Amino acid sequence: MRVCVFCGSRSGDDPVHADATRRLGTLLASRGHGLVYGGGHIGLMGVVADAVLAAGGEAIGVIPHHLQQLEVAHPGLTQLHVVDSMHTRKALMADLADAFIAAPGGFGTLDELCEILTWAQLGLHRKPAGLLNVAGYFDPLLAMFDQAVSAGFLSPAHRALILSDDDPARLLDRLAADLITGVPAA
Repeated sequence: MRVCVFCGSRSGDDPVHADATRRLGTLLASRGHGLVYGGGHIGLMGVVADAVLAAGGEAIGVIPHHLQQLEVAHPGLTQLHVVDSMHTRKALMADLADAFIAAPGGFGTLDELCEILTWAQLGLHRKPAGLLNVAGYFDPLLAMFDQAVSAGFLSPAHRALILSDDDPARLLDRLAADLITGVPAA
């Protein structure tokens, strides 16, 4: 299984986010899962890639030309795809991945996650997605999704498309179960 990890080009102020992201990367490699991510060497992107590589795993980056210098493309990846646009980046990452995890991040992370969820909602893919909800980082987003259900903008079935766990190992287990069954794990 290849897991696409969306995460920040910054590490955030609380080291718990980098610690959990590092653990995720180590677990990906130790379980034989490949990493697909945004290709940067900075922030949580660099943390997850470095952890995968240090544990002997596969790390595939996808970065647009205009961000290659800004996000400082990771020099030691298994593969680095340099593409023409953010749209191409997101499409290629989705094509290369079997599952998705969003770790803490900002607008870019949320954009990538919501696009993947929208594509799943529209039936364009059946790949599982989850949030690495470290220290409750995504609690407000999950509450917004619940509000969208309550207000009639999102069906409960579509709300179930996103898993959430604060433990990287449990989240990977749940994503793997969803990949096998095609049904979101409770």
